[in-house]
Amino acid sequence: MGGLGNQMFQYAVGRRLAAIHGTVLKLDISDFKNYTLHDYGLSAFNIKESIATQEEIRLFKEPEASSLKKKIKKLVGYPNKLGITHIRENQYHFDPAILTMHDSVYLDGYWQSEKYFSDISEIIRNEFTVTLPQTGKNLTLAQQMTSCESISLHVRRGDYVTDGKTNTIHGTCDLDYYARCIGRVAQKVHRPCFFIFSDDPEWAEKNLRITHQATVIDHNGPKKNYEDLRLMSQCRHHIIANSSFSWWGAWLNQYPDKLVLSPARWFKEETFNTKDLIPSTWQRL
Repeated sequence: MGGLGNQMFQYAVGRRLAAIHGTVLKLDISDFKNYTLHDYGLSAFNIKESIATQEEIRLFKEPEASSLKKKIKKLVGYPNKLGITHIRENQYHFDPAILTMHDSVYLDGYWQSEKYFSDISEIIRNEFTVTLPQTGKNLTLAQQMTSCESISLHVRRGDYVTDGKTNTIHGTCDLDYYARCIGRVAQKVHRPCFFIFSDDPEWAEKNLRITHQATVIDHNGPKKNYEDLRLMSQCRHHIIANSSFSWWGAWLNQYPDKLVLSPARWFKEETFNTKDLIPSTWQRL
């Protein structure tokens, strides 16, 4: 569920358990039938894609129970007669117990930390490679990015702005955040070239104040968001939003001296513990 970045986190944690147990990872994409904000998007990647059947999904659905029992099960998961376990994520920080689960488990959550899959990072990087060749304008941009001190800058708006519930939880990175990041990049990087990614490129172009060379990427659109993600990963440095999409764009970049700047607060809701969301080598501003 969720956008492409969220789907990638969900796949990565499941792929780690499947790799350790030598078993098959099945993907439950049934909720996308009624989900209007985003499409299922992992088919663009070199993943081991196996879609769960409705019968397989049914085996994992939580049976009717009292409200008290449901609350307990949400906290600790539950085994049924088949040894199947349904685990609901109950915190935003890393839970090491997830990595000890057996091979008949249904993971229900977002799992936003590289700690869930860091020990198979090369597998994840390989499988999150876009299968289609890079052509046309995207290829031209990629060549530009590799020939300069390229910085991807991501502005996430979309449902963060238009959907009331989403805005209450996430909020958006303000212009002051981007100004501080651009200033930090200018101090650290000689002759930076900015490449701006956004689901609202017109807003980004109008409101961002960048005195250095800057290019707005606005031609791929939501149906080819994997192309934007690939371009992001081909930049040398990154200014990410509070978005799993640009998180992955930065993480997939293998440039050894990359500078990654991220927001100090990931959620508008201050009580969420996101200490494990940002890798230790990235900088929070």
